[in-house]
Amino acid sequence: MTRPRHHRTPHLVLILSICLAIGLQAGAVPREAVWLSSLDLSKARVTDQIRPAIDKTINGNTLTINRQAYSRGVCFNGYSVLYVQLNGGSESFSAIVGIDDESLAAPQPAGGVEAQTGRAGGGAGQTGRAGGGRGTTGRGAAPPSMSVRVLAEGGRVLYENSAIPSGSNGVPIEVDTRGVKLMAIIVNTGGGARGGRGGTSNPVHYDLAEAKFEVTGAKPAAVEIPGEARAVLTPKPGPRPRINGPGMTGVTPGRPLLYKIPATGTKPISYSVDNLPKGLAVDRATGIITGVIRDRGTYSVTLRARNSAGEARREFKFVAEGKLSLTPALGWNSWNARGRNVTEALVRRTADAFVEKGLIEHGWTYICIDDGWERSPRQNDELYEGPTRDEKGDFIPNKKFPDMKALGDYIHGKGLKFGIYSSPGPTTCQGLEGSFGHEEQDVRLWCSWGVDYLKYDWCSYRAEEPGLPGLKKPYQVMRAILDKAARDIVYSICQYGNGNVWEWGADPDIGGNSWRTTGDIRDNWPQTMQIGFNPRWTEIDIGQYSGPGHWNDVDMLVVGVVGWSYEPQHESKLSPAEQLSHISLWALHAAPLILGCDLAQADDFTVGLLTNDEVLDIDQDPMGRGAKAVFRTPDGSLQVWARPLADGSRAVGLFNLEEVPMRVTAKWSDIGITGKHVVRDVWRQKDLGVFSAEYGEEIPRHGCVLLKVSPAK
Repeated sequence: MTRPRHHRTPHLVLILSICLAIGLQAGAVPREAVWLSSLDLSKARVTDQIRPAIDKTINGNTLTINRQAYSRGVCFNGYSVLYVQLNGGSESFSAIVGIDDESLAAPQPAGGVEAQTGRAGGGAGQTGRAGGGRGTTGRGAAPPSMSVRVLAEGGRVLYENSAIPSGSNGVPIEVDTRGVKLMAIIVNTGGGARGGRGGTSNPVHYDLAEAKFEVTGAKPAAVEIPGEARAVLTPKPGPRPRINGPGMTGVTPGRPLLYKIPATGTKPISYSVDNLPKGLAVDRATGIITGVIRDRGTYSVTLRARNSAGEARREFKFVAEGKLSLTPALGWNSWNARGRNVTEALVRRTADAFVEKGLIEHGWTYICIDDGWERSPRQNDELYEGPTRDEKGDFIPNKKFPDMKALGDYIHGKGLKFGIYSSPGPTTCQGLEGSFGHEEQDVRLWCSWGVDYLKYDWCSYRAEEPGLPGLKKPYQVMRAILDKAARDIVYSICQYGNGNVWEWGADPDIGGNSWRTTGDIRDNWPQTMQIGFNPRWTEIDIGQYSGPGHWNDVDMLVVGVVGWSYEPQHESKLSPAEQLSHISLWALHAAPLILGCDLAQADDFTVGLLTNDEVLDIDQDPMGRGAKAVFRTPDGSLQVWARPLADGSRAVGLFNLEEVPMRVTAKWSDIGITGKHVVRDVWRQKDLGVFSAEYGEEIPRHGCVLLKVSPAK
C-alpha cells in the first residue's frame, strides 16, 4: 500500500538538514595556532647581533613582564626586525608585548667597557669630570621604553605603539592579517625613535609573549630580509685625464705646503701648473706640489694633467691666509679598522692602498693614527713598556711604532698627509699617555714627525671650571700652541657635542677645523640613523654652523672591512643600501669623510662608494652650507634632505628609513625652488629629466637617491 505523500515530508526535511550540516562541516576551514617562537628566528635582523631567545629571556630566564610570567614567546635584544611570509594564509596575529623585567634588573656596564662605549677608559661626560665610560651623551640614563610596529607589504601599518613604558603591564595586541602576503615585525626602543637604546646604557630586552598566528591556509614562515646586490653605481673613469677634488686649498704663509693634484685617467700622467706661486714646485711625474708660500694672499693657478688620451685643465686657488680645511677633510683613521691594535704596518698598508685603489686621485688626503700608538702608564696593560716619556718629557711611542719620523716621511712621499691622536687629559680613552701638562712640547715633537692633523679627544680631562668655560679650556690651550707651531696642523676637536660645541667650536680662541657632534658610531643601522638623522640637527639647523674652515663632524665612516680591538675584522654590518645612505647623508652634512676600514681589503663596491667625484663634490662644495631635513613624515620614516651649492643648484637626498620599499618625493616648495629643473642621479652620474614641481621614486628599505637639482636652461 502506498503511503500518503505528507507522511514522507518530515523524513526528507530531516535528511536534507543532516546533509546540509555535514556539508557545512566538510567545507569549514579549520583554524590552527602557529606560535611565533616555532618559526626560524635566525632570520631576524638584530642590531646587537644577539639572536632572539625562544620561550626564555636573553639571559635564559622565564619571560616576565611586570612580574607576570609567560611560558611562550620571543625575547629580542635591541633593534630587531623579523620578516614573516604569510601568503594570505593568516587570519590574525596576537601577542602580549612589554619590556622584560630582567632589563630593569640588569646592572649598568662597568665604566670604560670598550664593547659598550666604543672605547675604554675615563670619559668625562657632560660636566667634564673624569671617570666612568664615555657613552654617547654624558647624561644620566633614562628609563627604557618600547615600540612595536607591524607592517604589511607596501608599507601599510597594521599595528603601531611607540610608547610602552618599562615596568608596565604587558600590552595585548591583535592584528588583522587577512590577505597579507608579507609581514614585518619591528621591535625597538620607544618614543618613536628609529634605532638605538632610547637613552639607556642597559641592554633592553623586549618580550612578545604568547605571540601566535591564527592560520587557515598557508603556514607562516620567517624569511630573510630581502637581499641586495653589492652593485657598483659609480661609473669607472675614462682614459682621458680628469682633475678632481676641491678647487682650493688653505695654507699659512711661511709654513710647508704639500698638495697632490688628484687626477684620473690612463697612467702615466704628466702634470704642470701655470702661474705657480714663488716658492712652490711641482713634480711632473707625480703631481705632488711642495714648498713654502712666503707672502699672504690668494694665488690663482691652472692645474694641468696630460696623458696619451688628452689633456685636462682646472682653475685652482692657493689661499695663503692662515685658514685651513677650507673644505671638509677627506681621509682615514685607524680606530674603526683595528682599534687600539693599530700598527705601523697597517698605517703604511693604508697609505699604499690610497694610491693603489685610486683614492688619492679623488682628493683623499689624510692618514691618521688614532688611540693605540702611545705607551700605557699602567703595568697591567699590554701596552705598558716602562716610561711613557723620555728624560726630556717627550712621548715614547710603543713598540708598534718604532720610528714616527720615518712613518711621516713615508706618508708624505706618496703625496698624503699624516695625522696623530691625543687627549688633553693625563690619559687617552684607552688609558694610554695623554698630553696634559706637555701640550707645547708634544706639538713640537709632532711637528718634527711631520704631523698635519690632530684629533684631540676629551677623555680623562678634568675641567678646572664648571660649565662652558671648563669645556672650552683645554681646546683653547691647544689652539694657542698650534697658532705658534712650525707646521699647519688641522685641528679636530673630539668631545662628543657637549655644550653645543657647534655654537663655539669655530670661535677664534678655539679655532676648531671640525668638532664631533655625537658619540661614537658603530656599523649598525640604528646607530647610523641615530647619529646622521638625529631630529635635533633639523630643529637647530646644525648645517648653519658649518663652513669653510670649520665643519660638523658626525663621526667616521663605517663602510668596508671594519673591526675594533674587541671585535674581529668583518664586512660592515650595514647593507649596501644603508652604506649608500650613510655616504650620501654625510656628504649632505658637509662632514669630514674619514674612513675607518682596512682599505687594503676594500672590494669594488667599497671603492665605488669612495671614488664618486659627483658625490664628493657635494661634500666638498665651497659654499660649505650643511643640509637640513626639509620634509619628514611624523614618524621620521621618510625624509628629504637638501643643501644649497655654490653654483646655484641644490643637493637633495631622498631617504627611506622604513623596513619596506616606499616612494619618497621631493617637492620644489620644500627645497625652496620654483620652475623647471634638471634632476641628476649623482651616484649613477645620469640626468633623469626636467621636472617642474617635484621628483619622486620608490626607494628600497633604508636606501636613498642622491640628486643634484639644477635650473633648466
